[in-house]
Amino acid sequence: MAALVMVLNGPNLNLLGTREPDIYGATTLDDIAAALVDQGKALDIEVDLRQSNHEGHLIDWLHEAGSRGALAVILNAGAYTHTSVALRDAIRAITVPVIEVHLSNPAARERFRHKSHVSAVASGVIQGFGAHGYALALDAAARMRQSAR
Repeated sequence: MAALVMVLNGPNLNLLGTREPDIYGATTLDDIAAALVDQGKALDIEVDLRQSNHEGHLIDWLHEAGSRGALAVILNAGAYTHTSVALRDAIRAITVPVIEVHLSNPAARERFRHKSHVSAVASGVIQGFGAHGYALALDAAARMRQSAR
């Protein structure tokens, strides 16, 4: 049976490909999803990709990842990275490893983006590699499975 990795995306990521392509690139969220599903098949991982502009949905999905026994969660919390203590608490409440992903490098951007509430409770952080960051995160999840065996 394939392991499950949930890929959760926060606010405004539904606009990838058109929103500030000079920062976020021209790749759409659908493009990322298709690439991850293909990569997942090669790794025997089921990829469940979701996006919401609502903080509560992300929290509910983190809880669901815990109850479904997901191998990992790949989380691009968008702006909630910098504002949501509730999201941080949800990550701490589950035992599933969370890999934080950012398309851009927040440390090279506006000062308010330098603080992440997610990083301190994430298993790892991948940032600044554009859409390829998701593939790196899925590879990291697969490697965590191998090291746990």
